[in-house]
Amino acid sequence: MTDRPTTGLDRRSVLGGLGLGGAATFAVPGLAAPTLALAQADTPPLPREDDATAPKPRAEDLPPASAGAAAEAVEAVREAILRISREVWATPELSLAGEKSHRIHLRELEAAGFATRSRGTAGVPSAFISEWSQGSGGPVIGYLPEYDALPGLGNAAEPRQTPGPTGAEVGHGCGHNMLGAGCTGAALALKRMMQATGTPGTVRVYGCAAEEVEGAKVCMARDGLFDDLDAALAWHSAPFAGAGNVRLAALDKVKVRFHGRTAHAGNAPWEGRSALKAAEMFGVGVQMMREHLRATSRIHYIYEAAGVAPNVIPEFAQVWLVARDIDRTALGALTGWLEQVAEAAALATQTTHEFERFFGAHDLLPNDPLARHLYRHILAVPIEFTDEEQAFARGCQREMGVPEAGMSTRPLPFLEDVSAGASTDVGDVSQQVPTGVFAWPTLPVGIGLHTWPVTACGGMSIGDKGSLATARVLAGCGYDLMTDAGLRKAAKDGFRARRGDAPFVSALPRDRKAPLGLAPRFIRTGDEELLADITVGAGK
Repeated sequence: MTDRPTTGLDRRSVLGGLGLGGAATFAVPGLAAPTLALAQADTPPLPREDDATAPKPRAEDLPPASAGAAAEAVEAVREAILRISREVWATPELSLAGEKSHRIHLRELEAAGFATRSRGTAGVPSAFISEWSQGSGGPVIGYLPEYDALPGLGNAAEPRQTPGPTGAEVGHGCGHNMLGAGCTGAALALKRMMQATGTPGTVRVYGCAAEEVEGAKVCMARDGLFDDLDAALAWHSAPFAGAGNVRLAALDKVKVRFHGRTAHAGNAPWEGRSALKAAEMFGVGVQMMREHLRATSRIHYIYEAAGVAPNVIPEFAQVWLVARDIDRTALGALTGWLEQVAEAAALATQTTHEFERFFGAHDLLPNDPLARHLYRHILAVPIEFTDEEQAFARGCQREMGVPEAGMSTRPLPFLEDVSAGASTDVGDVSQQVPTGVFAWPTLPVGIGLHTWPVTACGGMSIGDKGSLATARVLAGCGYDLMTDAGLRKAAKDGFRARRGDAPFVSALPRDRKAPLGLAPRFIRTGDEELLADITVGAGK
């Protein structure tokens, strides 16, 4: 294979290629000029096999020896992978629900001989840990399937915006049905590869519920459930295939509550103290901050409560705020400033306030050796779409008003240094163990995540191909980690070089033992039948 191109891509397009959308600010040294929508046309064709002038392939571009065996193993579990993706897509569930989705994964894992170690893991009812071991000792490799959907993105498997099998209220607009199927499918395939060669080791699957809100990975990391892993692997839907040294931001989630005093807004407004005015002043204070923020900072919020009637002075108002920055140190300073603004707004309006940081996640720490090895496996898997699939993608693009470039069929160049404003709960895993993540095309070029076309593509053959292809990449890399001590050492050395020796400290508040947004039916009371087979708080 030839060297992959390193130019012809602009920053916004590379960010979109990572599946992060196209609107955030980030840095990609060495990339410039035309849009990625045109990159395929600009990419030189691969050399003919009989072309004597073609450059000899580099070792790092050659397919790993395990790629063929991974393809065969994935084909053997093909139907299980597709069942997971299709069933989770057809029964989408919001974060912190996932009752059906996590059972679909466990059903296939248990049928393949995996043992369920815990359910309701780390205080998240639809999280789980399942594993399979062979021999004594050996490495421990973890996979990180997700399966939560998003509000308002339900869609049929059609190239137009139309309600899906459960309506339009909930849909997999981030591709987690495919993400989960690829990760769990890789675990099933890796088990077969290890059995065929008698390789000792443990394959562990972490059911990662609620990534979109209060991600289970953060809770699991707090409880030390990744401590014994040699490496963790995952992927994400994107418009392009790619891997590299990609860093995502640390995140804090905050509820800001203001308490005032109600009164008749017409007869005696002086008797009241408006919580809404405090919330509005807080919002103004945040806007006054923006001129002085670092380029890596992000603040976004909504008003969740702002009164019930205009002629009643609101005695309660609530703001849900998300803050992000490049790492936990920078974010701590930003969140501290926001708390001061909330206090000032309360003082100015003679109200009281609560500033509850209820969830926090770490920045995603890249691992160069794992990223490069995943990239080799990416290059070994064909990216092919039929004319019908390309027409489906162009139909989605037409509906969304973007260039009709179809689906990408070539990987991005290896990304040497990318920092983006988005966040993921994979960050907490990456701060504890070597973690490899890559992207695969399951949505059309120019389309961002969290949109209805992602749901549409995930429910048809484009999504099926994504689940199967990523299982091949993940299974092959997982097998190499199981059998190659040098790769494991390189991954650990790369982890230590970036992470250092400082102990991991969870960003979750000490008293937060279960997600704040957990529905009442999941919380233990005297009504045990509501919990059925879920054991909240189970650990190792």
